[in-house]
Amino acid sequence: MAMLIARNQPGELKHYIEVALDSGVTPAEVSEIITHLAFYSGWPNAMSAVRVTKAIFAARGITTEALPAASPTLLPLNEQVEKQRAETVEKNVGPISPGLVKFTADPLFLDLWQRPVLTPRDRSLVTVSALIAAGQSAQIGYHLNRAMDNGLSAEEAGEVVAQAAFYAGWPNAFTAAPVVGEVLRSRESKAE
Repeated sequence: MAMLIARNQPGELKHYIEVALDSGVTPAEVSEIITHLAFYSGWPNAMSAVRVTKAIFAARGITTEALPAASPTLLPLNEQVEKQRAETVEKNVGPISPGLVKFTADPLFLDLWQRPVLTPRDRSLVTVSALIAAGQSAQIGYHLNRAMDNGLSAEEAGEVVAQAAFYAGWPNAFTAAPVVGEVLRSRESKAE
């Protein structure tokens, strides 16, 4: 789903949302993936996914009661991780775009990433999948490290790259592979 939303492919998305729901992904999780990807893939892609999902939910009798609240009680914030992230963003982006720094903190990391419907691991998996599908290799390293800190395994990271070949094309998978490999090697050497 994440790769198709990131690439704005609503024609194929219907089938995969149906499969996800039939496989135990909840309507709330589907909704939250779309909300998350509005920030990582852009509002137009998310709105395209909303149109597809709305029809599926209507056909299945899924109502808004099954969906996450607009302003849920957020998960606790890891202050140390957030401090490091904020300092890095301020250093790298602050002199160029103070507005982007502000919007990266809130609503992105102080709200969206703290929403409870998706686990931090699953939210990270969605993010990494979307970044690979969109060919955003410069962003993969940070988010893959975060995903692995949140519980994604090296094997799962490799499988995301393999699946990307089919949903986003071999060039995007091969563009991501060296970045993923570098993250995995770096983490392995730190663990030794």
